[in-house]
Amino acid sequence: MTFQDQLITLRKHQGLSQEQLGAKLGVTRQTVSKWELGITTPELDKLMLLADLFHISIDELVGRGTKAESEEGHTRAGEETPPVKKIHYIPYPWHYEYKSRRTLFGLPLVHVNIGRWIPGQKRCHAKGIIAVGNIASGILALGGIASGIFSLGGISAGLFSLGGLSVGLLLAVGGFSVGTLAVGGLALGIFAVGGGAFGIYAIGGAAVAQKIAAGGAAQAAIAIGDAVNGDIVFDINSPVSPAVIQEAILTKFPGTWDIIVKIFSHTI
Repeated sequence: MTFQDQLITLRKHQGLSQEQLGAKLGVTRQTVSKWELGITTPELDKLMLLADLFHISIDELVGRGTKAESEEGHTRAGEETPPVKKIHYIPYPWHYEYKSRRTLFGLPLVHVNIGRWIPGQKRCHAKGIIAVGNIASGILALGGIASGIFSLGGISAGLFSLGGLSVGLLLAVGGFSVGTLAVGGLALGIFAVGGGAFGIYAIGGAAVAQKIAAGGAAQAAIAIGDAVNGDIVFDINSPVSPAVIQEAILTKFPGTWDIIVKIFSHTI
């Protein structure tokens, strides 16, 4: 296979356009096009970069193969060499990237950069108004690690955040969540809801709060639940009207938001 054919094949297996390949090598799209047409050939430093990028030797890249391979086609006089079926394996790392030309605030409207991570190489990092990548940051970010105003990921941080590990300035939802309003298996926030909830106000299987807590086990100044500990306690096994709980909350903490009062006064 000639160098130009090899280059076209390798580039397409990587999912790269001529422009994207040129950007990785520091050359223009026109230069890559001339290489693939056989008009010009890369200089040595570019050949080395191409070989590293595609994980093959320079000999294989230019179509020479190894020394052993070049000798396989020759037979000694008087000898017959059975045909050898050669199988070449080139480990193509899967990768896809798309970046819209239209921008806003200096960021592309859409940037998608996802692929298999290979040790020693840069992670697939997407930055855009809408960003999707192994690592993503933008207004709307989706990724293994995501950060943005609206973020969704294994590890997620933003104003509104959803993820296995979630940190949100306003709302966080996740297995472990931290935020103003936090919902999760383990939740920490001003208002926390979860299996284990900790905050100023907390509702959960185990709830610990500075002011009001409600749950199977609750500890706070005002505690509502099955096993309770606090200055004022309400046992869910003893019928109590919402009006009584409401009066206790407003007496203990005047000025508590109505929505907070309504939520806790109706937990029994």
